[in-house]
Amino acid sequence: MTGREPAAEARRARFGALPQRIAFADMVEERPPTDRPAAGYDPDALAVRFACLAADLGP
Repeated sequence: MTGREPAAEARRARFGALPQRIAFADMVEERPPTDRPAAGYDPDALAVRFACLAADLGP
């Protein structure tokens, strides 16, 4: 019996086992695409996602 075995037993008693693995297929949700056009240009929506002082000042 080595000095590490009691520590390992204490850890196992305190924390138990690791949770079971979840399959990747169970974590993925597939949805059909929305009706809005993906390639449409909306300057207001762009301003929400991209805000930079250097871009606002221009070249």
